[in-house]
Amino acid sequence: MSKIYFQGTYGAYSHLASLEIDAKAEIIPCKTFDECFLNASNEKNSRIVIPESNRITGNIGIEYLIFKYRLNIYSEHFQKIEHNLLGQKGAKLTDIKNVFSHAQALSQCSNFIKKNNLNEHVRADTAGSAEMIAKNKKRDEAAIASSLSAETYGLEIIKKNIENEKGNLTRFLVMGKELTQPEFSNKKYITSFLFKLKSKPAALYQSLGGFAINGVNLTKLQSYPEKNSFDSFFFLCDLDGHIEDKKVQKSLEELGLHCQDFHVLGVFEADPIRDKKL
Repeated sequence: MSKIYFQGTYGAYSHLASLEIDAKAEIIPCKTFDECFLNASNEKNSRIVIPESNRITGNIGIEYLIFKYRLNIYSEHFQKIEHNLLGQKGAKLTDIKNVFSHAQALSQCSNFIKKNNLNEHVRADTAGSAEMIAKNKKRDEAAIASSLSAETYGLEIIKKNIENEKGNLTRFLVMGKELTQPEFSNKKYITSFLFKLKSKPAALYQSLGGFAINGVNLTKLQSYPEKNSFDSFFFLCDLDGHIEDKKVQKSLEELGLHCQDFHVLGVFEADPIRDKKL
């Protein structure tokens, strides 16, 4: 049986995403993102399911681990995020005074929290908050978490879908040590890579010219400082297309002339949800 590692505890949105990706896999929680990456680096047949960005609140902040471990990206998965207020069995909304969750979940439900005058408490993750209030058994405490967390820890859903905006999605990356990529055919692909430019004036401007000339669309370009540095940056980039497409090849060859470091992270099919209007 293949393994999937995720960060958090059972009932987390990463657990929910892992079940949707491969319900037959052995799904194992890790305390930290670093632990997830380390396990996948040491085990050939394992995968990790890692949240990369949220549609509303932006990046999750795991870019430095992508740069450090350089695991292969096999696919992307967009998980619908539906936040629920979870409490003790029989508790009502009027009983709740204190709400616990991850900082992003609290931010994504800020309107509901303010409207009901709740005291918010930041915790490491959503499912861990649900587990904590289940152990505390206090009627005035609630957690913001998934419906899976309610099932996992025997809590009641006091209020469903309390997020500020509907259609909230988190993009997850499925990654592992083995290098694989789909054959080039008539489908929509994403090529993901990282690069570090040579230190020279206008390096970024010059390096991106090849994409414009060859008509290749960049869907993501983000810079991150190297460890212990404020003057050396690497870039994470996604583009529309397969690396075997001649337009993409020419663009990347042009980019390579300006790079000190270049690494392809993965080629994978674009999730069909990208084409849907939510």
